[in-house]
Amino acid sequence: MDFYSPTKGKLSFNETYLDLIDYVNQEPHAQWKLIIGSDSQTHLNKEVTFVTAIIIHRVGKGGRYYFHKQKHRFMESLRQRIYYETYLSLEVASKLTAKLAGNGYDDELNIEIHLDVGEKGETRGIIKEVVGMVIGSGYSARIKPESYGAMKVADKYTK
Repeated sequence: MDFYSPTKGKLSFNETYLDLIDYVNQEPHAQWKLIIGSDSQTHLNKEVTFVTAIIIHRVGKGGRYYFHKQKHRFMESLRQRIYYETYLSLEVASKLTAKLAGNGYDDELNIEIHLDVGEKGETRGIIKEVVGMVIGSGYSARIKPESYGAMKVADKYTK
């Protein structure tokens, strides 16, 4: 799984992890948030673009992000797309958690999953389900309007 960094270009998952850790080590005593969010967009050619973003946010001082983009066959059901977005975020979170734990960073960087669902709109009926998936997997979940990892970062690259 390759990621893309706007500043570094194409990176493998391992290179993405190392860049993220290098960034954290520049200011190890800062307050950090590690965020993963996914979004999707359907296209006229009957396919869906899914983007999963990893954001490392130095609270009050900016951050960096990386994203993975993939195309899939058309999914007619919004519910199915939201479930798949959640699955993609959890997959990346799981890989990151394993790397963090293996290198002693698991206590310092807790992962937040940002979901593209909210109380207003078509997705309000599945909030409990996808939040339950995330919490049941051991991560904290954010929904709109607090889920900027999905709503802003990942969304930017689905077009």
